[in-house]
Order: sequence, then C-alpha cells, then structure tokens
Amino acid sequence: MSRSSYIFTSESVSEGHPDKVCDRISDTIVDLFIGKDPEARVACETLTTTNQIVLAGEVRCAAEIDNDEIEAAAREAVRDIGYEQDGFHWKTANLQNFLHEQSAHIAQGVDASGDKDEGAGDQGIMFGYASDETPQLMPAPITYSHQILKRMAELRKSGERPEFEPDAKSQVTMRYENGVPAGVTSVVVSTQHKDGLSQADIRELVRPVVAEVLPEGWFPPEDEFYVNPTGTFVIGGPDGDAGLTGRKIIVDTYGGAAPHGGGAFSGKDPTKVDRSAAYACRWLAKNVVAAELAKRCTIQVSYAIGVSKPLSLYVDLHGTGRVDESRLEDVLRQLADLSPRGIRTRLQLNKPIYARTAAYGHFGRTPGADGAFSWERTDLADELRSLL
Repeated sequence: MSRSSYIFTSESVSEGHPDKVCDRISDTIVDLFIGKDPEARVACETLTTTNQIVLAGEVRCAAEIDNDEIEAAAREAVRDIGYEQDGFHWKTANLQNFLHEQSAHIAQGVDASGDKDEGAGDQGIMFGYASDETPQLMPAPITYSHQILKRMAELRKSGERPEFEPDAKSQVTMRYENGVPAGVTSVVVSTQHKDGLSQADIRELVRPVVAEVLPEGWFPPEDEFYVNPTGTFVIGGPDGDAGLTGRKIIVDTYGGAAPHGGGAFSGKDPTKVDRSAAYACRWLAKNVVAAELAKRCTIQVSYAIGVSKPLSLYVDLHGTGRVDESRLEDVLRQLADLSPRGIRTRLQLNKPIYARTAAYGHFGRTPGADGAFSWERTDLADELRSLL
C-alpha cells in the first residue's frame, strides 16, 4: 500500500551550473545541425572546466557546417548564460572540437532502407510521468525548485539583481498529506555571487524570490531556510567544478518522483529514443491526467536498436485511475505511433527547438508556436475521454 502522508524533496540547478552549461552547448549544436538539415544525426558531448570547452561525438548532416560555425554557436551559448569571468569567459575560453562523422554501423541500424522502417537509435527503456498536483501536471517539489532558479536568472539578466552570478542550485522539501502537497518544510538555495557580499546579504536577496514562487503561507520556517549554507560562493561555474553533458537527468525530468530510464537527453537528435521516446511518454502520461482518467500516471516503453516498433508499453495509474490500465495501454497504442519516425512526426521534433530545453526541466513547460515543447500539449485528452 502506498503512503499518503510523507516528506519529499527535489532539486534543480541553474543554467549556469557546470553540467547545465554543457547541456546547453550540446543542445545548441543539435539545433545548429537540425536547423541546416532536419534529418541530421547528432550525438554531441561537452566537457567544461577552467577556461576550457571540449566538444566530442558523432554527426551526419547534408549541409556543410564548418568548425568556425560550430565554435561560434558554442561561444554564443555560453555568452547567453552570462559567463564573463576570469576563470570562464565565453570569448576567451579555449575550445576544442572533436566532433566527427557518425559510425556507418550505427547508421545502418537506424536508417530506413527498402522495406525496413527507420529503427530506434539505441536499445533502452524510457519513462513518462504526470501528476495533477500542479497546473503543469508535474510534481510540485521539482516545479518550485525550477521556478526559484529561473526567476533568479531573470533578475540577474535584467540587471535588477547584478549580485547574482550564473551558477546556482535549489532544493525544495514538501509535506504531503493524503497524497496532496500541504506545505514546504525547507528550502535550500546556493548561488554564486559577486565578491564582497556576506551570507546574510545573499539570504535577503534570495528571500523575496522564494516568497514569490511558493504559494502564500508556504514559506518554510526561518531555521529551515538555507541560503549558501557553506558561506562564500564567488568561484563557481566550470571554473569551480568541471561540467559534463547529461549528468542532471533527474533535474531534467521529475525530480525523483518518477522512474528514469537512465538515458540523458541533451546533445542527442530526435532519432535517439532516449530523448524522443521519453518526450512521447510524457505527452501520453500528461494527456491521461489532463483527461481526468487518473490523478497520477507513469508510462514506460522499451526499444531495441535498429527496430522501429517498441517492444513494450506499460501504464501504471498508481491506484488513482478511473479506467483499466490494460485497456488504456491498448487505446494508447491505437492513438499514438511510437516508432521513432512516428514520434518525430507527431511531435514535430525535427526542428531546432532543443537549446531552450537544457535548463529548468524538459517537462512542465509551455508549448511554443514553433513546435517547442510539443510534448506538453494535451491534444489527445478529448479523444482519450471519448474512447474510455
């Protein structure tokens, strides 16, 4: 029997966190290639450390993209985040590019040929999740954690809070009663800042941001409001800690409130089902909850490399469902083509829409007119209601 009353915590990291800098650069490279060729193949990994940016991976593109263009895109991503520090500067950091052509052996398994449909870019399991505890149909702790850091970045970039620097982390702990969020028991925010500010100064700069984001009356007790608990945080970003693409997969998804298949998203074109199938699972789970067929929904799919059809589709409504889960699985198979090509076509994923996913979560975002966050649409909800 699942618990109905408990304490649960999720964390987020800002766009200036070293790993998120790498995610942003990698997804910027994905956008660069897909913007030139919608069928481009990209697997871009990024490493950052003190004044160093290293790109590695495999690409295939019908258009010509030279090293200067790749370097300019990577530097612009770092500039937009806001790094102009002695230890990491968008203009002066040394950049090494080791991207090379995609392996022909990988390509032959993925590409369509003859009677063979396009196959999955890898084997693996992917999950999607939705919950009715927030308007975004996302778990509340990760939602508030993201919103705190996103608001701090907005204040920093607008110049209203120049004391903030790009690297930051947040953590929100919530109390649940009868399975419903009932309050916040603690908040942790650690943010890089300009030199010369005290811990108390930063605490009072962060306080109104947290108060703005949390529902009225949910601000934690003073002794559970932690800001820069280690003290001074001036040296940060890649100068303070090396970053790598794909190390913040729980931040990217549901904050630990749902399973994760293990594959990272950033730096991968949408033929990689680590990314596209996880987006499709979120889309399906969100539509199930939006249709009020359940209060919570987890969906899992699995694939074999080079095979187009998913090997399995599993639905768990966590005891909150109004429909039979096996029947729902059958209906979802009817409504959604979960082959790699089917996902990309339905969700319009062959577009340069990925750099903006690299921070503040891939889920719970607002769909864009250009196709961004298409997996957040609830366009299946009415049809699901009518069939079930």
